[in-house]
Amino acid sequence: MARRVKPSLCISVDIEADGPIPGPYSMISFGAAVAGRQDADGYAPAAPEAYTFYRELRPISEDFVPEALAVSGLDRDRLIAEGSEPAAAMAEFSTWVREVSAGAQPVMCGYPASYDWTFLYWYLIRFTGASPFGHSGCLDMKTLYATKARLPLRAVAKGTMPRELLSRRRHTHHALDDAIEQAELFSNLMAWDPTSSA
Repeated sequence: MARRVKPSLCISVDIEADGPIPGPYSMISFGAAVAGRQDADGYAPAAPEAYTFYRELRPISEDFVPEALAVSGLDRDRLIAEGSEPAAAMAEFSTWVREVSAGAQPVMCGYPASYDWTFLYWYLIRFTGASPFGHSGCLDMKTLYATKARLPLRAVAKGTMPRELLSRRRHTHHALDDAIEQAELFSNLMAWDPTSSA
């Protein structure tokens, strides 16, 4: 008898940071959007704007890389004065993840997951002591595309993907905008069969 596998709730997450690694540098904003649900019957996309989460965070150190900070367009002085306390924001996010993924296992999806997951997981462990995704519940969209397209990972960029896979939304470097955009990319990738379009 086949073992029942718990469904996955795929959550697209995008983060903006003021440097390359967490700890010395800060995650200054993050956004999340439910992309869809995968179970034994397949993948069902969600409306990516239906279930979302967004916070701007108070920096945790005085160090930052000006070029990295500039990408997000966020004002560091305003974040120091008005940004959410990381401990409160990460606790609220963990609660949100558990609520939207009730009955399923949450999976963080990123593009590329390696960068966003590094900050997200570090902040969750540092400020809440736990991760609702566990220690390995992340899926990289670049790897998913490379595997389906049978391409080397380092050959993959959004610009090399078939246009029908890409969201029509702009990539704005606002974390919630980008999480929603990448939720659409993820759902398109999950449905994509490159052999049928060859």
